[in-house]
Amino acid sequence: MKTFSCACGNTLYFENTRCVECGRKLGFLPDRLTLSALEPVAEGEYLALAPEADGQHFRPCSNYSEQDACNWMVPVDDPDPYCTACRLNEVIPNLARPGNRALWIRIEKRKRRLVYDLRRQRLPVFPKSTHPDTGLAFAFLEDDPGDLEFTDPNHGNPIMTGHAAGLITINIAEADDLERERMRLQMGEQQRTLLGHFRHESGHYYWDRLIADGPFLPRVRALFGDERADYSGALERYYGAGPAQDWQSTHVSAYASAHPWEDWAECWAHLLQITDTLETAVAIGLVRPEAMDSNMDKRIAHWVDLALKINLINRSLDQPDPYPFVLPPPVVEKLKLVDEIIRSSGFTP
Repeated sequence: MKTFSCACGNTLYFENTRCVECGRKLGFLPDRLTLSALEPVAEGEYLALAPEADGQHFRPCSNYSEQDACNWMVPVDDPDPYCTACRLNEVIPNLARPGNRALWIRIEKRKRRLVYDLRRQRLPVFPKSTHPDTGLAFAFLEDDPGDLEFTDPNHGNPIMTGHAAGLITINIAEADDLERERMRLQMGEQQRTLLGHFRHESGHYYWDRLIADGPFLPRVRALFGDERADYSGALERYYGAGPAQDWQSTHVSAYASAHPWEDWAECWAHLLQITDTLETAVAIGLVRPEAMDSNMDKRIAHWVDLALKINLINRSLDQPDPYPFVLPPPVVEKLKLVDEIIRSSGFTP
């Protein structure tokens, strides 16, 4: 994630809503991928002061002005009341229920980071509301939806985080740190984060958009395996018997070994994580700009070096390794193919 600059010269960060130096209101401009200081020009209308904005006027997303749950802006002539991230929401939790609002705001923060990840990779993001067959949508549900208009068809069963036909469902319990850690230990996972869920499930979505029945499919099958293998049976075997003992030599995580679809989604998520973290490290001067080299071998070498240092710092603070993974040669080849596919995408809805 980049850092940004206010009109007064102060350094700004992605989630900021007001400059602590000059007091100006701030808003993120998704089409420009920049956070801008704002100058009010009319009721609910602002001039964006960032050079990238070219003097255009914007208004806050409704979830910014009414819910204080967003900091993104909408062009003043756009009739949609929501920003490009919030208009992806198909369902949000019942905010009247105690605790749900705090969980929802945490979820929205991570969702906006995902959308930034996707946009910086030049991957188009279309809502299902305008592109029913190919668009993306989110449903943020709780295990007991209660009086939500949209409920799990198997009402009474736990809500499962997952993806189906462009709809990514997130159980809002994943925004509870204690519950997420409990699930991580129960599932035997090395890492389980809220943003990681978004990145992983977006990988399933982009499989449908970029891989299925496309020119890359033979190469993906050669590296990741044949996705036509029985998915339900593969997951049943994985959860029943666990991963193969040698999974670390060929897969980025144990779960990636369950089925080629999960291998793809895990590698997709890792590439987004690597790219975002390296961009942050460059922005704060922790590594040199060449760490973002388009050559994946060089980029991964920079990442492995940075991840090791971050892990060692965390150990000195008596904290778990933030990146408890290794990248054997087969995984590096998979990451390189994911990167190539992203760079070659340019698909239309």
